[in-house]
Amino acid sequence: MKKFYKQTILTILSSFILLAAANAQALEDVTNGIRSGNVTAVAKFFDNTVVITINNNQSVYSKAQAEIVMKDFFARNQVKEFTVKQGGPSGQNAKYAVGTLLTTNGTYQVYLVLKQKDDSYVLREIRFEK
Repeated sequence: MKKFYKQTILTILSSFILLAAANAQALEDVTNGIRSGNVTAVAKFFDNTVVITINNNQSVYSKAQAEIVMKDFFARNQVKEFTVKQGGPSGQNAKYAVGTLLTTNGTYQVYLVLKQKDDSYVLREIRFEK
């Protein structure tokens, strides 16, 4: 019986560790997608609706619309470099990252917010400000 409990506890702990690692990976995958200008890599983390702000023009988009907006942004602003300045947990099961995006059309400050939804994190908001 002790062996059964021990195995059960180990299984549960392993599940939590794997889930935590996957959730930590979401923010890194999004920032890597931005770094490479890969909208598809970023879009796979979009929530059902995404708030996108580009130079103080804020709108709420569906997943499909948000992907089009992001493709257009990266077509006009080819990425040269993206550096994350800070990031981490941000209350209420959210994570954030702030970075600097150097493009062919100038430098943008980027702000990302991912929120926990079920067993994963989804991208809820992204801002690009010159």
